Amino acid sequence: MPELPEVETVARTLRPHVQSCTITNATLLRASSLHPLSLPLSQLTGCHIVDVKRRGKLLKLLLSSSEAQNDLQIVVHLRMTGRLIIKPSNASPGAYTRLFFDLANTNGESRLFFDDVRSFGQVFVCTPDILSQWTFWRTLGPEPLEISEVDFAARLNGKNKCLKALLLDQKCVAGIGNIYADESLFAARLSPLRKASSLSESECACLLQCLQDVLTRSIAQCGSSIRDYCDADGNVGAFQNSFAVYGRGGQPCQHCGRELLKLRVAGRSTVYCPKCQK
Repeated sequence: MPELPEVETVARTLRPHVQSCTITNATLLRASSLHPLSLPLSQLTGCHIVDVKRRGKLLKLLLSSSEAQNDLQIVVHLRMTGRLIIKPSNASPGAYTRLFFDLANTNGESRLFFDDVRSFGQVFVCTPDILSQWTFWRTLGPEPLEISEVDFAARLNGKNKCLKALLLDQKCVAGIGNIYADESLFAARLSPLRKASSLSESECACLLQCLQDVLTRSIAQCGSSIRDYCDADGNVGAFQNSFAVYGRGGQPCQHCGRELLKLRVAGRSTVYCPKCQK
């Protein structure tokens, strides 16, 4: 599943393609790919794309319109295998295209495709008021690249959950998934099984610093491409070449040489070093 660095990369690569474009048409090919609370795609016709933002693992296309309802936006949850890809205006939908947008600006026309092999992703056309009705959005935690040490420590303080489970909880911090939870915990030398409430002030600060460092380095390398992820230009990321633990169960620890253990924590596959991470 694309996590914060991958979604941030998609936003950055998509922005120059769609900013200032007008949506001339939107075509839905799979009904379930539209969020249940979504407004109809027909309301997008004539809207201009002002910007592309990211919130946690979500993409937001901000729109403007000459109509009365001028605060429309498109929120995209890529989930497991969702992709947003820009192609020429005459490109045909593929086998996994769930919907697409026809775009036009002064430089010509193009098509923005939402492809999704496993069909778990969704597109949500909404206003801020409608978006606030979505529990997932309403309960999203703060951005890990923006949160302060004090606020981060407060979110861990007194929590009986293990660190891996808490980092995966989007209500705690937004945008962290399996990859960056494992990598950040290894960098901080903290066991994924450790109770969050047991961390000292310095350990909380260290974990946040490592989390921010791992995310920043991954964004600089355009994210991690494991299976399906690519950016809006169709390019893959490179951070998977820097993994210290993720996907390396049974291999030697890069720090101490001991075999990395693989187990399930909070229902997710987890890899860590039993010697380095306490």
